[in-house]
Amino acid sequence: MKAPFFELLPAHEELKEELNAAYARVMASGWYILGKEVTAFEAEFAAFCEAQHCVGVGNGLDALQLILRGYGIGAGDEVLVPAHTFIATWLAVSYVGATPVPIEPDEATYNIDSRRIEQAITARTRAIIAVHLYGQPADMDAINAIGRRHGIKVIEDAAQAHGARYKGRRAGNLGDAAAFSFYPVKNLGAVGDGGAVVTSDGALAARVRKLANYGSSAKYHHDTQGMNSRLDELQAAFLRVKLAKLDEWNARRSTIALRYLSKLKSVPNLTLPFVPDWAQPVWHLFVIRHPDRDRLSRELANEEVGSLIHYPIPSHLSGAYAGAGYHKGDLPVTEDVARTVLSIPIGPHLPEEGVEAVIGALQAVGV
Repeated sequence: MKAPFFELLPAHEELKEELNAAYARVMASGWYILGKEVTAFEAEFAAFCEAQHCVGVGNGLDALQLILRGYGIGAGDEVLVPAHTFIATWLAVSYVGATPVPIEPDEATYNIDSRRIEQAITARTRAIIAVHLYGQPADMDAINAIGRRHGIKVIEDAAQAHGARYKGRRAGNLGDAAAFSFYPVKNLGAVGDGGAVVTSDGALAARVRKLANYGSSAKYHHDTQGMNSRLDELQAAFLRVKLAKLDEWNARRSTIALRYLSKLKSVPNLTLPFVPDWAQPVWHLFVIRHPDRDRLSRELANEEVGSLIHYPIPSHLSGAYAGAGYHKGDLPVTEDVARTVLSIPIGPHLPEEGVEAVIGALQAVGV
């Protein structure tokens, strides 16, 4: 294609020597679980996020689940979640036995609408999960203020926001705790699955570390019923290499985003992303809206431009929550967003000719 939606190989090619050296270092060490590479990455990523602690875990879903378990959230509790998000945000709540309570998005940013949160709080509400969707931070001051007023935890789902800033502060240190995913296509992606819990709450970090390692803080001493969710040495070594490039790669994404925002603003019927003046997004995705989204996607494909839909089926209408009592029309803003959003290419290795192909195709077919 002239502009594939995303390619992983160029990142490997750029860092081939460093990644090969990291591989050789781990293999020669003879230590593959909970070793020096994980310890080093945890320290480096915590510092990157401007937080005190990082605990490497198996994936982003586990990171969310471990935060909830670490705060003692479970059966009978409610957790407020964005209605428009990847289903993992909801699943983490369900997996600990709590109930996800959906909040409609702000139509301008697609993030959780802080103006709708307070009316959904009940005596059973224990936490709010704020997703920094598409790499743009949610309005954390407003959300944290609600959390403080009601004595509930504020958790960041930062799976798409490695390096994003809110009023100058990094995602990962904007609430009580944050969950990250290192799935390969993320801004900071492993060569496989991986995740992390980031927090400045030392007590939570200790609980998460224990829960993620079979409930054990010392070998064969199991203080609680934990799970096996550990970032392995090899992935940590690869992530250390990529972390050193992350700000540069995010800047490349931002350059492409600014081009799109400038060149596509006159395309009829096309809604471009809105960025509040307090947000510095990292453009994990560049998401447009169009009333005839499916036709637009097909015509882009005809022009050899890739696209994807994030996310076509809202969680409340998915088979996973078929028994929860939701019906079509219950969350109209979310459902309208799901019908109209389309993500276009914006990876840090998208070449200049690919950017021009995207712009030209949208100018030609986006009417």
